[in-house]
Amino acid sequence: MPPVKPMLAKAVGTIPEGDLAFEPKWDGFRCIVFRDGDEVELGSRNERPLTRYFPELIEPLKAALPRRAVVDGEIIVPIDDRLGFDALQQRIHPAESRINRLATETPAEFIAFDALAQADADLMGEPFRTRRAALEAMAHAFEAPVRLAPSTLDRELARHWYERFEGAGLDGLIAKPRSGIYEPNKRTQLKVKHTRTVDVAVAGFRMHVDGEGVGSLVVGLHDDSGDLHHCGVAASFTAQRRRELLHELTPHVMANPSEHPWAQWMDPAAHHDGTVLPGTPNRWSGQRRQQPWVPLRLELVAEVKYEAMLNGRFRGTTRFVRWRPDRTPDSCRFDQIEVPAPVALSEVLSA
Repeated sequence: MPPVKPMLAKAVGTIPEGDLAFEPKWDGFRCIVFRDGDEVELGSRNERPLTRYFPELIEPLKAALPRRAVVDGEIIVPIDDRLGFDALQQRIHPAESRINRLATETPAEFIAFDALAQADADLMGEPFRTRRAALEAMAHAFEAPVRLAPSTLDRELARHWYERFEGAGLDGLIAKPRSGIYEPNKRTQLKVKHTRTVDVAVAGFRMHVDGEGVGSLVVGLHDDSGDLHHCGVAASFTAQRRRELLHELTPHVMANPSEHPWAQWMDPAAHHDGTVLPGTPNRWSGQRRQQPWVPLRLELVAEVKYEAMLNGRFRGTTRFVRWRPDRTPDSCRFDQIEVPAPVALSEVLSA
């Protein structure tokens, strides 16, 4: 019965060796599907129900899954044969009319990659090789938008997937021990993600939630016209480093914030035409207000490690690497970003 916390993965630097099954790593919403007859529930990673946000998946899941089953997977939204994460995020909305409209305009799909239960059998204590076999047997009834995740035991083929499928919007590989049981909320699987570095202009900072030092750096990149665009934040500092950063950044705080390139964002009550403002939580974070941020003079450049960029914004956790005193903020431009060769999502799904 829901909720069940999904099994997680631990990050590793290279494609691991061993008795492993490799799968593409999807960039969507993790979802455990519970079906009991005509009743279908979609559970999220943080145990919040997703059912109301994806009404178009209910009937296809009834047609695809056994009458009683629990299946782990990912909800995605394909846009022009690529993963459309922005379109996926738009589905988390309080208005039912908007959800129903988007369910027609940008319908979601479900990618199944593990089987937790079938009929009276609890499969979580079985090794992955057994669970995958059960899932593949179920998959004979799958039709779009319900799909089976590609999987391989060939490490070299997995390396090819890792290098090529980023162009379809995927963000790496998952490696699953074939003898491993399903352990909710434990990082017993492995993940290899694309990671790169880029030099960014540091435009401000947010205090940590405990009020002790800097919680994150607000960063940006310049376009070809020289305009500075907010790209996200760099975070994940130790308590000591948060205090050190506050000492380092205080001399750069702007005396007159109206001179900042993002001065129009200082007023949280102002209308910003849908622009993502610095410090704004996403709609799935559970936060209910904008977090205040402190504008800095554009004098500092930081090298940060990132996993992906989507529509000018960093995706995932972006981490501070070091200061770059040898660079000027105006030299931090979007042309640093490596863009993978485009690949059709249909190629991934047929792998």
